[in-house]
Amino acid sequence: MDLAALFLQAFLAATILPFSSEVVLGTMAAVGDVDRITLLIVASCGNVTGSVINWLLGRFIERFRHHRLFPVSPQALERAQATFRRHGLWSLLFAWVPVIGDPLTVAAGMLRTPFLPFLVLVAIGKVARYVAVLWLAGQL
Repeated sequence: MDLAALFLQAFLAATILPFSSEVVLGTMAAVGDVDRITLLIVASCGNVTGSVINWLLGRFIERFRHHRLFPVSPQALERAQATFRRHGLWSLLFAWVPVIGDPLTVAAGMLRTPFLPFLVLVAIGKVARYVAVLWLAGQL
């Protein structure tokens, strides 16, 4: 698997699509063809980019919230908005968590979270998760 495939897998994992990037990252690290820092950067950039797309979706397509093709279920979005309102910006550190993370990033866009704090907090959480994956794989 090459770096473009890792980026794409990490990007898709940050969307509402059912993808996981941890196994791909761990496998690529175990094979050892690419250094771990490069893998960390590529996976993190792909995953954060996916979250930015979610933020943009929330920011600019709220008027389609009740449309059947809206990317997040109404229940997941309501939970994410409630979590975001309750915990504020700091909840974005958990944007990597399966099931709640993607709706949380959409909710952040819908609630007009400023982009720079969004980007920094999401990146911290996602990079930390990938560091943990690489560490658990015995690669750092």
